[in-house]
Amino acid sequence: MPRHKKHRAKQKIRSNYIRSSFFGIEDSLVSTTGLIAGISVGTQEVRFILLAGFVAVAVEAISMAAGEFLSEETEQDLNRSKQHSNPIIGGAIMFVSYFAAGMIPILPILFFPINYAIYVSMAAALVGLFLLGLMKGALTKRNILKSGIQVLVVGGTAALIGAAVGIFFKV
Repeated sequence: MPRHKKHRAKQKIRSNYIRSSFFGIEDSLVSTTGLIAGISVGTQEVRFILLAGFVAVAVEAISMAAGEFLSEETEQDLNRSKQHSNPIIGGAIMFVSYFAAGMIPILPILFFPINYAIYVSMAAALVGLFLLGLMKGALTKRNILKSGIQVLVVGGTAALIGAAVGIFFKV
């Protein structure tokens, strides 16, 4: 394989792994925060909120990792002649990214009184989304502030829907 094609193939593999990481972090911050917010609004029972949060993060991290693995493996099967990223590595990156980011909205529930913890969880997740957007902008050589705001608004809106659902279906 010519040198320039090898470089392009390595660049694609690297971008696949970065995509897996960003996808896992963003999805976990949004879904876990939405879940925590929705349940916290619906009930003040800390044990229930923590149980739901840990179960969701564990199940979703495994599900996302499996989905990433199967997607990359399918892509390889369809395009056998091209060099691809390793599905196991892609799945592992997705799992670690999702699991680690999911702890951001859960940890405040462990360390703060519940009435205060939900606000800390939401703020931490929103800061995490903004920082993820800044990193996205830096990596893609786009305006980092605009990228940070975009990820914050899109992800933050999705996460806030969880709180709205919690208010609507308050138990």
